[in-house]
Amino acid sequence: MTTSRGLRLAVSVLVTAGAVLLGTAAPAAPPTAPVGHPSCDPIDPTACLLPFPNDYFTVPDRSSPTGKRVRFAAAAMPANVQGTPIDPTEWNRQDGFSPGSPILVRVPGLDATASGIAPVTDIGRSLAPDAPIVLLNTRTGERTPYWAELDAHAAGQPDRQLLIIRPAVALTEGTRYVVGLRGLRDRNGGSIRAPKTFTAYVTGAGLKRHDARVPQLRRVLTDLTRAGVQRHSLYLAWDFTVASRHGLTGRMVAVRDDAFADLGRAAPSITVTQVTDYPPEQDPLIARQVTGTIGVPSYLTGDGGPGSRLHYGPAGGAGTRSTPNALPTPSGATVAADFVCNIPRSASAARPAHLSLYGHGLLGRPTEINAGNVKTMSNTHNFTFCATSWTGMAAADVPYVAGAFTDLSAFPAVADRLQQSFLNFLFLGRAMIHPDGFAAHPAFRDATAQPLIDRRGGLYYDGNSQGGINGGALTAIAQDWTRSVLGVPAMNYSTLLQRSVDFAPFQSVLDGSYPDKADQQLILALLQMLWDRAEANGYAQHMTDRPLPRTPAHQVLMHVAFGDQQVSPAAAEVQARTIGARLHTPALADGWSLDVRPYWGIPPIRRYPYTGSAMVIWNSGAAHAPPPTNLAPAGPEFGDDPHEFPRAQAGAQKQKVVFLLTGKVVDVCGRTPCP
Repeated sequence: MTTSRGLRLAVSVLVTAGAVLLGTAAPAAPPTAPVGHPSCDPIDPTACLLPFPNDYFTVPDRSSPTGKRVRFAAAAMPANVQGTPIDPTEWNRQDGFSPGSPILVRVPGLDATASGIAPVTDIGRSLAPDAPIVLLNTRTGERTPYWAELDAHAAGQPDRQLLIIRPAVALTEGTRYVVGLRGLRDRNGGSIRAPKTFTAYVTGAGLKRHDARVPQLRRVLTDLTRAGVQRHSLYLAWDFTVASRHGLTGRMVAVRDDAFADLGRAAPSITVTQVTDYPPEQDPLIARQVTGTIGVPSYLTGDGGPGSRLHYGPAGGAGTRSTPNALPTPSGATVAADFVCNIPRSASAARPAHLSLYGHGLLGRPTEINAGNVKTMSNTHNFTFCATSWTGMAAADVPYVAGAFTDLSAFPAVADRLQQSFLNFLFLGRAMIHPDGFAAHPAFRDATAQPLIDRRGGLYYDGNSQGGINGGALTAIAQDWTRSVLGVPAMNYSTLLQRSVDFAPFQSVLDGSYPDKADQQLILALLQMLWDRAEANGYAQHMTDRPLPRTPAHQVLMHVAFGDQQVSPAAAEVQARTIGARLHTPALADGWSLDVRPYWGIPPIRRYPYTGSAMVIWNSGAAHAPPPTNLAPAGPEFGDDPHEFPRAQAGAQKQKVVFLLTGKVVDVCGRTPCP
């Protein structure tokens, strides 16, 4: 998700800023709310929000699309070592839970292997008739595939080790799901008895009158019975509702529509701050670099800097931040969004360059377009790439992001500012193709005043790492382009983070501030609920077909690095299943994958050229399969990190260009694994 330089920067900031004393053991904070507190679900007393996600933590709301509203009590939220619980205000605006939420529960003494629980290497097993975990879509009555794992970070703390169930495809928006656990066993093969509290709900024995949990669990048991699961076989069962399309994407779509309605047919305002012409001996690939800013309406409070939040106000009757259904409104200020564009040496008045946005990596900068692979693709295939910052997760945000992990009440600002960055990208794209935009500016013309960029040829998107992750969401809301290449992408940070070597310094912050391992998994699940507003997980069901309102359908080409140590390929596969991408086969050489059935649930491309969305696995030959659990592939036994390998391959660049310009996926690997 980042380069080694970016990771060193992150570590340096964490240490020097004093966000946390790395390596210093901190005492575990006591549970915020005691067992039996009305804020806690009684069926799992390990932590107040368990099991999670859970409709126990919702209330009826006729104004929301799901008919529900999340209601977390402050006393139920994880607390840091200072005893400060996470402020639930922003979470309580949601009308349901994440479509990619990790499903969390603690089962004392559980042995996942002895129980036959489907691991990430055998997702197909999750749909077996006798599977010990049932994840049921109550709208269709169908079971949803998943994999499950015990938290490897808590291996030495069995009393805090959670079972993590991860959906293998995004859960349907606005839909209620039921989770049922049955036939669980310990390491000796012995049956694990259901908790007494849950058994009481199943049998009805010893319950208090007017217990609100009774009708909820009765409905759950009825759903499972209809699916062929016997209630008396259950260890535990509960339900939860996935947030609606509006709850996930409504804020960003409203911001986009409002900003472009105000812009009308005009071009965004452009300020060019520097034009650098490179002699061939200095740069044989790039002839000119143009930097500057784009004027974008601000939907953030204050000056829009780190820590600012989406602006909610009375304009248009949108309400205020405390209004659950309120939509962001312009603050009246203007953001000067940075941009940098590279015009290749291959561009000329007779052959103006194609235009593509570029999305940079984790906590990086738009100057990532100066990387050798990007410049090579630019000149070889005559592309002008323009980039702006992923505001909220760019280099300037490192101190704030690090600090947020010491008190996660600050985290909502990260997701809020990322949504502003989406608008910045959209305005940059409009400036690139508008007749009064870049093409009209002398910086993008030759000495005879002829344009060096082909605005009539259309606009495209190419991003890598974080640019692939956030780029999926950006694609889903894009109106000015219909084809995107997502390099080393995935979705769902709650799955990605602990599987990435880049997260190590932030894990150290988390260990120092929220040392309880059960709380840490809850925190990742909670963060995902807000991250959904600003990364592919919340938009994937509309990334290709079933587009969002006033948005065209899109095609996506995913380039995945086998053994990627920064962005988990397992999470890329979840995205591929969700968006309906097909797979280049054979994807891998025999013996490389640890999976029983590699790339389960992703259909192959049958014939080339292929028109549609696709996933291609790039195989460096220097990497090994990552751990089959929530650990990063750190250490020499995993080989060299192939994260940057795909984008540097000539064949991959050719495939990207053909796809962007024609919408066709061509086979550049000769029906063999790539490369």
